[in-house]
Amino acid sequence: MRKATCFLLSLLTILSILAAIAGCSNAGAEEPLTPKERVRVATTTSLYDTGLWGYLEPMFEKKYKVELDVLYAGTGIAFEYGKRGDVDVITIHDKAREEQFISEGYGVKRVPFAYNYFIIVGPASDPAGIKSMSPEDALRKLQSMKSVPFISRGDDSGTHAKEKSLWKSAGFDYAVIRKAGAWYIEAGSGMGPTLLMASEKQGYTLTDVGTFLAYKGKLNLTPIVEKGSALLNVYSVIAINPQKTSGVKATMANNMVDFLTSPEILGVIGKYGTGKYGSPLFYPITGTEPTS
Repeated sequence: MRKATCFLLSLLTILSILAAIAGCSNAGAEEPLTPKERVRVATTTSLYDTGLWGYLEPMFEKKYKVELDVLYAGTGIAFEYGKRGDVDVITIHDKAREEQFISEGYGVKRVPFAYNYFIIVGPASDPAGIKSMSPEDALRKLQSMKSVPFISRGDDSGTHAKEKSLWKSAGFDYAVIRKAGAWYIEAGSGMGPTLLMASEKQGYTLTDVGTFLAYKGKLNLTPIVEKGSALLNVYSVIAINPQKTSGVKATMANNMVDFLTSPEILGVIGKYGTGKYGSPLFYPITGTEPTS
């Protein structure tokens, strides 16, 4: 009888301990963590494909204690996200459309924060013989030959917009060029995949220098036409106007503008890529917007 009593007391003790443990677990479960605020940014593919956003994202999240959702697409799609209120802020590179976006009331202010250059890349052998030409003369040569492939983004991106403006400066109607024959290929994709296609087909393409450097190890291409005011590539950040589009997190959108233009982050941008590629992928804008 005594043994049975001892066994029962031991069992009750064990059950009490387990109940206490369970109680502690349940107490913790009753206090769920408060979810962080989510901020949405639409960005052009060149800022994403280079890895810059992957580098900056945790810095922004830590500073403002939020979760950042980065949607990357061509500049045209980024504008549409902004107009629909799908994002709070956009980072793009097409000045003419940026100014139109502002004038239509969708954006608060265009704030340039970084720049690099567009370049025309192609096979090292330069089969079209366009090296050191102006971008307009290079396009004229490619159009006259109609035998060496030119791969276009063809996706309404900022790079695609620059290409169309270069064709116009060269004296051609882009609507005609895009149907000019098998030598002209529209990739309909981001800068990285377009570069890979140009490498595979051993053709030419227009790219920002940052994405080219980031992908250089995967490519059999080299810079052929470089620099000059016509190839300047400026990146801007625009907070979406909450008075035009509902649901926009205006405070956090302005925080993003302040973040990207702060001395600390401009310093980060100016050094990004230097160790790996030998030169920065982007240059910070610390004063007046460059024109060449």
